[in-house]
Amino acid sequence: MIELTFTEVIIALAYLAAGILFIVGLKGLTSPRTARKGNRMAAVGMLVAIVATIVFLVAVEELSSTTAWAIIAAGIVVGGAIGAFLALRVQMVDMPQLVAAFNGFGGGASALVASAVVVGTDALLPTEIGVTTALSLAIGAVTLTGSMIAYAKLQGLIGGKPVAIPGGPATNAVIAGLMLIVAVFAVVTNSPAAYWGATALALVLGVTAVLPIGGADMPVVISLLNSFSGLAAAMAGFTIENQALIIGGALVGAAGMILTLDMSVAMNRSIANILFSGFGGTVASDEEIGTKPVKRATAEDAAIALSYAQNVMVVPGYGLAVAQAQHAVKELATALEKRGVNVEYAIHPVAGRMPGHMNVLLAEADVPYDKLLDLDQSNPKFGHTDVVLVIGANDVINPVAHTDENSPIYGMPVLDVEDAATVIVVKRSLSPGFAGIDNPLFYQDGTMMFFSDAKKALEDTVKAVNEL
Repeated sequence: MIELTFTEVIIALAYLAAGILFIVGLKGLTSPRTARKGNRMAAVGMLVAIVATIVFLVAVEELSSTTAWAIIAAGIVVGGAIGAFLALRVQMVDMPQLVAAFNGFGGGASALVASAVVVGTDALLPTEIGVTTALSLAIGAVTLTGSMIAYAKLQGLIGGKPVAIPGGPATNAVIAGLMLIVAVFAVVTNSPAAYWGATALALVLGVTAVLPIGGADMPVVISLLNSFSGLAAAMAGFTIENQALIIGGALVGAAGMILTLDMSVAMNRSIANILFSGFGGTVASDEEIGTKPVKRATAEDAAIALSYAQNVMVVPGYGLAVAQAQHAVKELATALEKRGVNVEYAIHPVAGRMPGHMNVLLAEADVPYDKLLDLDQSNPKFGHTDVVLVIGANDVINPVAHTDENSPIYGMPVLDVEDAATVIVVKRSLSPGFAGIDNPLFYQDGTMMFFSDAKKALEDTVKAVNEL
């Protein structure tokens, strides 16, 4: 039986408290109403874990090296400064890119922890430690480079279309197989060179695995890589026997995987199809798009239709995020509500470029949480809605998902906005969405196309409503 000192008991309890705060915080993130509180609780949990680790280094490990403490202090200061800078400067529209980058940094940090174990010992690692070390290195490295590619695609540094690699999925299978063989050899022989070899192959795999995935599927990729970053952290926790890292990593890994599966269901596609199909690689031709007549609308037309409606449903898409029009849509909703119009918001699960992206944007503009409806809540209401205002959305409102069995999005749950009496679509042009297909909704009799930047369109419509 292992006897613990009083200090070690306190540290263990602190790690347990941190784990509980992580769990409660994650539970809070399941609702927009409690998300901020949940985020704060998880942050407090991380602070508790950091303090407990420092106490452990002082009281148990008896760390007294000035150099080591200088490195720790520098890491805390630099990391905290970067985090504060990003929190203050990054716009909400860029949040998906930031999450992708954070996933990569998390995977890279876990790989560094595991690499320190490889560098720091000459003795043969116990099998279980060798396995978790290899897993942390491999998963962390894949997450690092894969997330950087996802970041580059979202930021526009790399085109959003799938990038074919020689050999396709077979190439990735060969790389993954070699990585597994080298990792097993590393565990058996305790060879640092083998560990580094497996890590190098994992870095390559992260690039070759994400490049062939189209921009339309980046939200799912981000979620999957988020899960990987948690798994890498949990493996690193087992390697260095840190309970807080194990708990936190396991929570992130499980939550990310559940979210990935939920998003694939929302898109009516399997994970394999998302990763290997090259979805969105083709775009409808000019003959298919833009040659049919549409009903054009002005701000005055939109103002009249909205002001004399009883029920209005707003459908936000990525165009709203790009234009940073969340405050403008809230201003329009306020103007309509003063005229007795009931305004609600229909949020598709994969609207935007990140799960919950639209909810966060609208919450930033102080849109009431009870006005935000998910797909299952909003679809039954469209038939009783006078006007649907679509802002920068496309694929998630495309009715061919119900009608065309040959369509790449057939079977995907979409918002049934065509059931409303009138649909106003705010969009820059008739260009297709990420799926690369035309949207017949734009040409229906009850649809009006308001071609404009989303923010300007909404501001002009607010002005027109106030002048009625």
